Amino acid sequence: MRKPQSVNSLEKLGRVRLSKSFFMRDMLYSEISNFYGVPNIPDNPDLAIKAATRLCEELLEPLQERFGRISIRSAYRSPEVNKFGNDNKLGCAKNEANYARHIFDRLDANGKMGATATIVVNSFVDYYEQTGDWQAMAWWIHDNLPPTDLDFYPKLAAFNISWHEKPGREVYSQTKPKGILTKPGMDNFEGRHESAYEKFLATL
Repeated sequence: MRKPQSVNSLEKLGRVRLSKSFFMRDMLYSEISNFYGVPNIPDNPDLAIKAATRLCEELLEPLQERFGRISIRSAYRSPEVNKFGNDNKLGCAKNEANYARHIFDRLDANGKMGATATIVVNSFVDYYEQTGDWQAMAWWIHDNLPPTDLDFYPKLAAFNISWHEKPGREVYSQTKPKGILTKPGMDNFEGRHESAYEKFLATL
């Protein structure tokens, strides 16, 4: 598929079904794009679709099946949107750091494919706002989903979740307690962590 050059071709891209619940259009919304008028359109739609499909099928669908509706806050960013966001301090890393992450129509420096979405698990929001316990979701994902990097934020317990050809397994938080929760080599990395999320599961 060529890069869309018309509304009709962009609509066609948006109608591509990535998984049971998600379409490519779900990946394309961007406040930066909408507010500043910077197009958020993949240069390589086929690669973007391929990476987004793996993200949806392997990570987002299992999450939604277990916990109910997921809201996508941010997913695909064109290099132009991401660079604008970085240049203007709007919460975007440099393009090179986001290749095969939010810019998922580009391979990373090692030639690997990947895709990242910032999501909210709607059923988790009330529990998080009452307890501040973002770790419950982090440990459930760590224990139950394929390897992925996670990065949690303060508002709505939103977090980045990444599919990658060579996945990491680091859990990081930008809300309290800040820093790395776990990664390979840490004492808490191996084994199961049911006690960390059993209270949340009991609320469902």
